[in-house]
Amino acid sequence: MKQFSLALKKNAQRPIVFLEQLSSMEVMLDTGALFPIWFSCEDSLKAIGGVPVKRSVTFGGFGGTATGTIYRLPVFRFGSLIFPDFPVIASSCALPCQMLLSATMFRGLIYEVDDCNYRLNVSIPEKESEIRNLKIENRNGKLHVLCTNGK
Repeated sequence: MKQFSLALKKNAQRPIVFLEQLSSMEVMLDTGALFPIWFSCEDSLKAIGGVPVKRSVTFGGFGGTATGTIYRLPVFRFGSLIFPDFPVIASSCALPCQMLLSATMFRGLIYEVDDCNYRLNVSIPEKESEIRNLKIENRNGKLHVLCTNGK
């Protein structure tokens, strides 16, 4: 089993991780979220390689529905996890971070929010891969997400 650990922001009320490789960005893990969401301005998403795929999509979340634009990043790295052709929804909701990571991104993995030591610990079982394939699809007018390993 492979493992990695990332530092959590101290004294934050939510699990927020600082990612230096993405322009010093803070991302929050939301165990109830289905979709990764980009909250910063869309120009900053484009600056790191984001390409718009579909505009004005409606998705469930934040106590109701919201709208946004689906973008694709050529690759998104989170610790030792690699998400090629990564889909993310850009939306203008206000949160204390630039991006929200969804629980669906960690399907098949073991993750622990260690509030005592300010760490996010992730374990990758042998049957899983560090390469994660995340897809956002429109089925019958509703957005769905699917995450598979790259094996």
